[in-house]
Amino acid sequence: MSDNAVFDYIIVGAGSAGCVLANRLSEDPSVKVLLLEAGGRDWHPFIHMPAGLAKIANNKTINWDYSTTPQPQLNGRVVWWPRGKVLGGSSSINAMCYIRGVAGDYDGWAANGAQGWGWDDVLPYFKRAERNSRGADALHGADGPLSVSDPRNVNRLSEIFIEAGQQAGYARNDDFNGVRQDGVGLYQVTQIDGARCSTAVGYLNPVKSRPNLTIHTGALAERVIFDKQRANGVAYSAHGKPTQATATREVLLCGGAINSPQLLMLSGIGPADALRKLGIDVVADSANVGQNLQDHLDVCTLQHETQRTSYDRANELKTAFNYFLRGHQGPGTSNIAEGGGFIRSQLAPDERPDIQLHFIPAMIDDHGRHRIAGDGYTMHACNLRPRSRGELTLTSNRATDKPRIEPNYLGDPEGLDLRVMIECARISLDVFAQKAFDPYRGAPIFPAKATLSESELVDFVRMKAETVYHPVGTCRMGSDDASVVDPQLRVRGIEGLRVVDASVMPKLIGGNTNAPTIMIAERAADLIRGLV
Repeated sequence: MSDNAVFDYIIVGAGSAGCVLANRLSEDPSVKVLLLEAGGRDWHPFIHMPAGLAKIANNKTINWDYSTTPQPQLNGRVVWWPRGKVLGGSSSINAMCYIRGVAGDYDGWAANGAQGWGWDDVLPYFKRAERNSRGADALHGADGPLSVSDPRNVNRLSEIFIEAGQQAGYARNDDFNGVRQDGVGLYQVTQIDGARCSTAVGYLNPVKSRPNLTIHTGALAERVIFDKQRANGVAYSAHGKPTQATATREVLLCGGAINSPQLLMLSGIGPADALRKLGIDVVADSANVGQNLQDHLDVCTLQHETQRTSYDRANELKTAFNYFLRGHQGPGTSNIAEGGGFIRSQLAPDERPDIQLHFIPAMIDDHGRHRIAGDGYTMHACNLRPRSRGELTLTSNRATDKPRIEPNYLGDPEGLDLRVMIECARISLDVFAQKAFDPYRGAPIFPAKATLSESELVDFVRMKAETVYHPVGTCRMGSDDASVVDPQLRVRGIEGLRVVDASVMPKLIGGNTNAPTIMIAERAADLIRGLV
């Protein structure tokens, strides 16, 4: 591609949102679209084999490999934040759980200034995106690009978890995206024929040969180019070479909750004084770029298992053989986080569940980077509705330097987030204590004993809590002047520039954030084309 080539739209970031926009906007053959991705192509076979996620989590070639500042409420620990740096973005490295949240999440957005984003507004876009293997109904679609299916392979321990959850008093739920969210069951997953269906697979691959769509990998966006107060291009580094491209209609930022606010600030849109101190010319003084950072904090409870049922000592060669040479069969199709649940604790502020469970029939510590000998199982439990708010700020005026990530975990003044995390640990221990686990239960690992005092639970949370990979909110959408983007996702004070990704969420939804991000991009495509 020649330097300073001209396009109608430039999309920055080929992740969960960017691939959707590239597909939808290039449907019009008269429109030229450029899609920029800092990472490479999704060639790695373990991206596509679902169980391969355990092998690629720490792969720096497809992971931005972010870390937070030391967290005072987590014993000063630095928390690792993996994010996808590859076609498909984090949808190429996540655990594939397909979750939307509940109607009240989106009605809450609309009630607080994000007009047009209530449940009745967004449901059609969830359905348009979805190709559910169970077929279409009032809440599900069956013709969309994103394949959603029931798991092909379910470990016996995942069924034991569901039995134990029912024994603990939680109803079985076979569709967390159905008429109710609460209960325990198996997750539906973003897979097609037993393989991962990232947005690169579902949205980009079918259209990548369109002559009006240009996909450029290894392209690190450095700044948006402006003509006065209008965005008209992007300066980027293409495999180390300075390059730029022009957009005649719009520049669309789809970098996610970290990269989109970072690029806005590098481009001169952000808190003016902070930008000037870094030598960045101010284009628009927008104090809240990078603010309102939210994430689901999660704590893992681990126990040894006595029957060697878990995936811990699965034969890797046999697993790969069955997957790659026998038509995607066996444990290789597992997303690992097979079972789950949504629970309304006694601390829930309303009728919506406030705790989410992910059950894993293997021992997962420190995001799988710490291997534990033997067999076991893990319960992830996260606070779905955190009160704490953090921020993201620049460390320099260079795109190659990682920003400062300060999630402020457990930092809410009332201490409610800590109390919910204690409930997360209690519920996990209670489920593991149920009769269904009796034939499988071995020695506890984390925490080191099955019964803990209140102070011991607090110590456990502070010692072991980690992210469950759902950062949002740093380019908040709203109708007030302090919001970063308006309800049409247009950056305030600037023409021709929108943000389309999880950073625009005003508030975390009650669940995994991949499907909602895809929905945001589906609706944004209609907003951009003037269809809504």
